[in-house]
Amino acid sequence: MKIAIAGFQHETNRFAPIETSYDDFVREDGWPGMTFGQGLWDVFLPANIPLGGFLNFAKDRPDVEVVPILWASAEPAGLVQDEAFDRIADLILDGLEAAMPLDGVYLDLHGAMVCQSFEDGEGEFLNRLRQRFGLDLPVSVSLDLHANITPEMFKFADLMTVYRTYPHIDMAETGYRAGKLLYDMIHDGREIFGAYQQLPFLLPLQAQCTTLEPARSIYGLLPKNCSLESGTADIALGFPASDIAQMGPAYCAYSYSKETAHEQSSLVRRALEDSVPLFDSTIYRPKEAIELALSRGKVSKPIILADAQDVSGAGSTSDSTELLSELANAGVRNCAVGALFDTQAVEKAHELGVGAEFELLLGDKFYGPEHPGFHGKFRVAALSNGQFKYHGEMMSGVTANIGPTAAIDLIDGRAEIRIVITSERIQCLDQAILSHVGVIPAEKSLLAIKSVVHFRADFEPIAEEIIIVEARGYSPCRFKDGLFTRLRDGVRLL
Repeated sequence: MKIAIAGFQHETNRFAPIETSYDDFVREDGWPGMTFGQGLWDVFLPANIPLGGFLNFAKDRPDVEVVPILWASAEPAGLVQDEAFDRIADLILDGLEAAMPLDGVYLDLHGAMVCQSFEDGEGEFLNRLRQRFGLDLPVSVSLDLHANITPEMFKFADLMTVYRTYPHIDMAETGYRAGKLLYDMIHDGREIFGAYQQLPFLLPLQAQCTTLEPARSIYGLLPKNCSLESGTADIALGFPASDIAQMGPAYCAYSYSKETAHEQSSLVRRALEDSVPLFDSTIYRPKEAIELALSRGKVSKPIILADAQDVSGAGSTSDSTELLSELANAGVRNCAVGALFDTQAVEKAHELGVGAEFELLLGDKFYGPEHPGFHGKFRVAALSNGQFKYHGEMMSGVTANIGPTAAIDLIDGRAEIRIVITSERIQCLDQAILSHVGVIPAEKSLLAIKSVVHFRADFEPIAEEIIIVEARGYSPCRFKDGLFTRLRDGVRLL
C-alpha cells in the first residue's frame, strides 16, 4: 500500500495587516520550518502534529510504504500571497506525480487558508489535486478544529478528520485517525458515504474551548471508535477572522453505510443546535479586567489575563500595548507580560546586554500614529537565542526557534512588570516561552498572556483564575454588526 503524505497549513486572518509570503512558510519559528522528503520522519515522528500521528500509524505496518513529500506551515497572519500558494501547491502536486502510482494520499491541512485571489485555499488545493489526478485516488485530510469546512473541501476529500480539543492536545491523534481511515478505505475497497452540513451561527474563539461547556459535552458525543464500519464523525467550529462566505461551524461524518453516516451527523447537528444559548463569549475591557483581578486580593497562584484579540496564533500582530499600558497605570506588582513582538526592542536589548537600561516606544508598530506604542524606561533582565523545547502537552516533541528574545523590566516607581519580547511573532501557549528567559510563571501574581485558549493546556494548572480581555488587536473576539463583509446570509453572530 503506497501512500504519499504532505502538509500545507495556514490559518488566515483577513483583518491582519501582515500578508503571508513564501518565506514565511520556509522559516522555522514556533513550528517546524519547511521540511522535505525523508526529513519528515525525523522532525514529525516525535511531535504532537497531525503528520506525526500519521507516521506513527504507518511505521508499524509493513504493508504500508510512505512517500513523504513536503510539510510547510506559516504563523497565522493576513492573506497568503498567490505566489506562495502556487509555489507550495506545485511542489506538493509535482511530488505526488513523481511518486505515482499511488494507492492513496494523506494531507495535513488547516482548513482556514485564504489567498489573495480565492478565499478557500484548501478547497482550491484539493480541486487542483483532483484536476491532475482524478477522483479515484483516495485522499484523506486532517483539519484544525478552527477549520471553515467548505462544500468544496467536502467534495474533493474522501475523508476528513478534525481536532477534537481546544487547546489542541490531540493533533497527532487526529493524523493517526486520518491514517487509519485511509488505510481501511484502501484495504477494504468499499464505497464510503459522507454527510456534511454547515451551521448558521458563528462562534468567537474564546467560546470554543473544549475544556469548558458546552463544547466539552458536544465533543464527548463523537464516536470514540475510529471505524468506517460503525461510523465516524467530526466537528470544526470555524475561524471567524477569515471573513469568508463559507465560514463557521460544520460537521462531517463517514461510514460504509449511508444510513449510519446520516445518523451520526444528525446526532452532532442536534447537539450543536441545542447548545447555542450555552456558549459563553464573556470578555472584559482591560481596565475592568485588571480591577477584577486586583479585587481578589492576595492569591496563592497567578491570575491570568488572556490578551485574546492580539494573538499571533489567530493572525494578529502580538504587539499591542493597550493591556500593558493599563497594567502600568494600575501600578500592578509581580506581573509578567508575554510574548510581545518587537524586533527593534529585542535588538536594542541584545546590543546593550543584561543590566543595561534604555528608553523607547515599545510595540504598536501596526496600529498607526494614533497608537505610537508604550513609552517607558526598561532594564534588560535576560537574553536568549530563542531556541527551546516546549514544556506542555500541546506542543510536545517540538523545539521552537523564534530568534533573539529578551526579558525586560519596566522601570517604574509604582508598577513591577517584566515583559518578554520576541523578534518573531509567537503565541504564548506554553510556559517555556517565558521560562526560557528566566520568567517563572507560577511565581507571578499576574500573568498577561497573548493567547485566547491554547495557553490553558500548560498554564491552567498553575492559575488561580483566568480572565479574557478585549484589548486592541486584529483578531476580533467580540462580534459587532458590519464586522464581517463576506459572510453568507442567515448566519447568526454569537
